[in-house]
Amino acid sequence: MAYYPHSDSDRAAMLKTIGVKGIEDLFSDVPARVRFPKLNLPEPLSEMETMREMMDLAWANADAQQFPLFLGAGAYNHYSPSLIHQLLLRGEFLTAYTPYQPEISQGTLQAIFEYQSMICALTGMQAANASHYDGATSMAEAVIMAYSHSREKRQKVVLSPAIHPQYRAVARTYTQGMGLNLVGDEDAKTDLPALLKLVDQDTAIVIVQSPNFFGQVENLDGLAAQVHAAGALLCVVAEPISLGLLKPPGAYGADIVVGEGQSLGIPLSYGGPYLGFFATKKDYVRKMAGRLVGEAKDKDGRQGYVLTLATREQHIKREKATSNICTNQGLMALAATMYLATLGKNGLRQVAELCWHKSHYAAQHIGKLKGWSVDTSKPFVKEFVVKCPRPVKDINSALFDEWEIIGGYDLGQDYPHLKNHMLVCVTEMNSREEIDELVEALGEIGK
Repeated sequence: MAYYPHSDSDRAAMLKTIGVKGIEDLFSDVPARVRFPKLNLPEPLSEMETMREMMDLAWANADAQQFPLFLGAGAYNHYSPSLIHQLLLRGEFLTAYTPYQPEISQGTLQAIFEYQSMICALTGMQAANASHYDGATSMAEAVIMAYSHSREKRQKVVLSPAIHPQYRAVARTYTQGMGLNLVGDEDAKTDLPALLKLVDQDTAIVIVQSPNFFGQVENLDGLAAQVHAAGALLCVVAEPISLGLLKPPGAYGADIVVGEGQSLGIPLSYGGPYLGFFATKKDYVRKMAGRLVGEAKDKDGRQGYVLTLATREQHIKREKATSNICTNQGLMALAATMYLATLGKNGLRQVAELCWHKSHYAAQHIGKLKGWSVDTSKPFVKEFVVKCPRPVKDINSALFDEWEIIGGYDLGQDYPHLKNHMLVCVTEMNSREEIDELVEALGEIGK
């Protein structure tokens, strides 16, 4: 419970405790010229004038509604049925607080249960939580769970360099101070066979991504058996739309499946709020952070839903919890549930197939351009790597300034050996005309 000093003596004691002389010292980092009441603000506007000003500012932004978009790299422009946004506006859905009291939270609990069930079906796992902030924190939580699960408190975490660079950075930040040794991604060219050579009796978890950050589908058959032979867990970072087409990670032995659920009906929204999904085997449920809802029956035999299996320490006893992440992206999980329920199994597969066909159409035609080449060494679903004849930064500037197209991701930012390589993303939202225009533009820019 927060403490609010009510008397002058209480306030003085508080200030002394934190080492300041007065309330004004708390604002010493704020420049004096912008402190109240000497704020240099423009004259007030009416509501109508304010709306016009905000609209003018909004039109200065480049977004996926105005321009063809071929940028992915972890956040994707997929179509979200209009009913999802409309239903999310209902007042009873707008709170994400933990539903500790089942007698008044059956609607929220059932929605979470449905979400968990769909994520389990999608990933091929036995249990899923609801949920984490994004894909990066979801992967970091997998590291913590694996460390907590190992009785020997194994210290090594093996990461593929083909995992999203920001996910790997978050995992390092998240686990600093725990004494863990995160290895494997120091050399960006490390492949799966080389990763396996790093696995030993001190390894808690091996994490790979498929489709990886380059959009390529990895062949993970047999990987789990080799990881398990060393007593470690296998975590797969997955992309949910691709799972409408690909074999789920649970089918080839993954212990944990994590990823970003933004593709499931959640708009790009300048980077958030997003949704981190987390699924695992039932053996590890009690070490799983976040919420877990189970189906139960009351004394009269009526079906109901309750928070279950997770220990209370995961929510309120911070010093005893395996993780201090407690709240969730409840509204985003609900959006994903609505999306999956609306599309169904066949609809999700259709979206994945559209991405596959359109991205391969784009790759085929870009690969024919003089000076451009496409990496087709591995299968891909909606993203592929293009080697460019000029710096990607210059190409993207020309695409936008001359063609009003938002280009792909500059891989040289994160992988020095991929200088002048672009990650291009094509989803069901890109029409054939847009793809043809991109190909024409690249052809002109490359001359």
